[in-house]
Amino acid sequence: MSAGLAALLDDVAAIARVAAASIDDVAAGASRASVKAAGVIVDDAAVTPRYVQGFAPERELPMIRRIAQGSLRNKLLFILPAALLLSEFLDWLLTPLLMVGGAYLCFEGAEKIWEKVGPGHHGEAAAPVTELGPDQEEELVGGAIRTDFILSAEIMVISLNEVTDEPFLTRAMILVLVAFAITALVYGAVALIVKMDDIGLRLVQTREGFAARFGRGLVRGMPIVMGVLSTVGIAAMLWVGGHILLVGLDDLGVHALYDAVHHLEEDVHDALGAVGGVGAWLTNTGASALLGVVVGAVIVAIMHRVRPGHAH
Repeated sequence: MSAGLAALLDDVAAIARVAAASIDDVAAGASRASVKAAGVIVDDAAVTPRYVQGFAPERELPMIRRIAQGSLRNKLLFILPAALLLSEFLDWLLTPLLMVGGAYLCFEGAEKIWEKVGPGHHGEAAAPVTELGPDQEEELVGGAIRTDFILSAEIMVISLNEVTDEPFLTRAMILVLVAFAITALVYGAVALIVKMDDIGLRLVQTREGFAARFGRGLVRGMPIVMGVLSTVGIAAMLWVGGHILLVGLDDLGVHALYDAVHHLEEDVHDALGAVGGVGAWLTNTGASALLGVVVGAVIVAIMHRVRPGHAH
């Protein structure tokens, strides 16, 4: 009987070790997948704050919570099952789908640049959101969730592409973990960003000395932060979109462009010595962003020809 108990305990220990290894695999896979999707995550965090601009402060966090819930619903109920089925039965479609999403990101980035520098866009001022009536909140939340769907799909497909060699159940667990982690990270950061000016104002009103000065700095600095975030978001779209296209072309057998960038990376790495790794990364990033600008500009030109006056 004691031998049977010992064998049972050995089996339990073996199962525990397997479970622990599986958890480690899931955590490592989720971490690897999330890092690969970092550019789209930055874009997601940079895009969302504009949806709550102009609303009363007490409406900002409820709106962000509703958008976050819609984002998580998008990921878990629609994107994740579709991505898993594709990876299981039509895995050859992942690269073309990634490239479609990459082209969309290039278009979004180039369109935002066109809105800033193109003819007819200077001096335009949108009406404050609060003048558009209470129904505008519903419209903007719905619009934010629809925009998030595109970015969430790109995040999930990029993440899936990093773990396609894992077993089906492990893939599913990794994507669920990524969905929760990314949603919490993005919308936690968004909530903090949009409330920073309110925190600064409260410090100015209730504190003195350094705390009050810090509060005034927050109030003055948040418009600058929002502007920087917008620029970072545009750069992230072009970089990530261009990199997806660069790698996708290579995966599909069109190697010339990828090989040229890779050789340039190696030349920069060898030339810079100790900081060669940073230089190589910047080279790849710059080349990816340049490709993103070119592809995005072509799509913007086509869209404006097909739909004159097209703009977001």
